[in-house]
Amino acid sequence: MNGEAMRDQWYPVGIAAQLTPAGRDSLLLAEPIHIACDADGAALVTDGAGRVLPVITRFGHVWTTLGQPERDLFTIPEADQPGRRLVDVGTVLVRCSPLRAVENFLDIAHFPFVHTDILGSEPHTEVQRYEVEIRDDVDEVWATKVSFYQPQAAKSAQGGINAEYMYRVPAPTCSVLYKTCPARPEEWDVITLFVQPLTETTCQVWPWMALFDEDSSMTDMIHFQQMIFVQDRSILENQIPALLPLDPGMEIPTRADMTSIAYRRWLKRHGYTYGAQLVAA
Repeated sequence: MNGEAMRDQWYPVGIAAQLTPAGRDSLLLAEPIHIACDADGAALVTDGAGRVLPVITRFGHVWTTLGQPERDLFTIPEADQPGRRLVDVGTVLVRCSPLRAVENFLDIAHFPFVHTDILGSEPHTEVQRYEVEIRDDVDEVWATKVSFYQPQAAKSAQGGINAEYMYRVPAPTCSVLYKTCPARPEEWDVITLFVQPLTETTCQVWPWMALFDEDSSMTDMIHFQQMIFVQDRSILENQIPALLPLDPGMEIPTRADMTSIAYRRWLKRHGYTYGAQLVAA
């Protein structure tokens, strides 16, 4: 399998509150799995041979692995912060590389053109200089000091604001976004993208949020985030090549693509190449 290193990672495969004893079938890295709950209501995931797979329940989701991860699933401290509303957004099937789905989440430049009059608008299209680093102490990709004008930064936003962002990539198919919180400017809203690689060219996306928002209904917050991602899906499903290119010569980056460049370099460094194209065709 291309990207053997990715077998030893944790992946989201379902929402914990939606498990049933009968369960459902799915795929993980092109291998069949079954997600259910046992008689006590605990998550139970098995592979195609009936082998019980390791399970972690965190951030409202069930996580599993086909391999032997060297470390625990990453943490998000804000998930335990009092007063935050934890939002299971649901799931979206996307016919694209799981790595493409994460990279799109990291892309700032597309806001005015894909999420027009919500996360961006013309003529506010320029991406201001920001900072990117691979933090070796935690082995994560981080982008900081990101700022972008947004007509409606969140469901709770009243009018346009210059939203501040931080991006974090703690795992090859997961990203965490820290964003200006309209209700509490001293805090960050947390919006995540958890991606389950079904195959190299299809994935199940499980967004999740930890927000300060006392006014919006849970349904409205879910619908807002689903609307944003559905707008992304049409772009993702038409990208060429379908796999994420890791050869620097295959695509010409701009200054706005600094996070993408670091993400691709990090993937290549670790051999996280399931869903990637290593050389030009």
